[in-house]
Amino acid sequence: MRQERHFQRDLIKDIKERYPGCVVLKNDPNYIQGIPDLLVLYRKRWAALECKKSKDEEHQPNQDHYVAKMNGMSYAAFVYPENREEVMDELEHALRPGRTARVPESQQVPLDQL
Repeated sequence: MRQERHFQRDLIKDIKERYPGCVVLKNDPNYIQGIPDLLVLYRKRWAALECKKSKDEEHQPNQDHYVAKMNGMSYAAFVYPENREEVMDELEHALRPGRTARVPESQQVPLDQL
């Protein structure tokens, strides 16, 4: 089985090819435990990705929390070989210009209450 660092390296290369001029930052895992591995900055949009070598790899403490929190702000996901194309499709939607902003569920109000 391939190591996570090889998967991550190939993923970064693919992202840079699909989004010319983007910035991909590798986050320091020792700074805030659970922060996703990668931050993708493209034009006025951003996304965070937590790389795993397989869908069965265990999540470290706080990873689920930060992926969910950052997904509510913009886009964040766990990415591994088995879901790579799905995540890349979602990333394309998230980084597309003119995309509507996400509103966290806690701030959503039913239309009949406006």
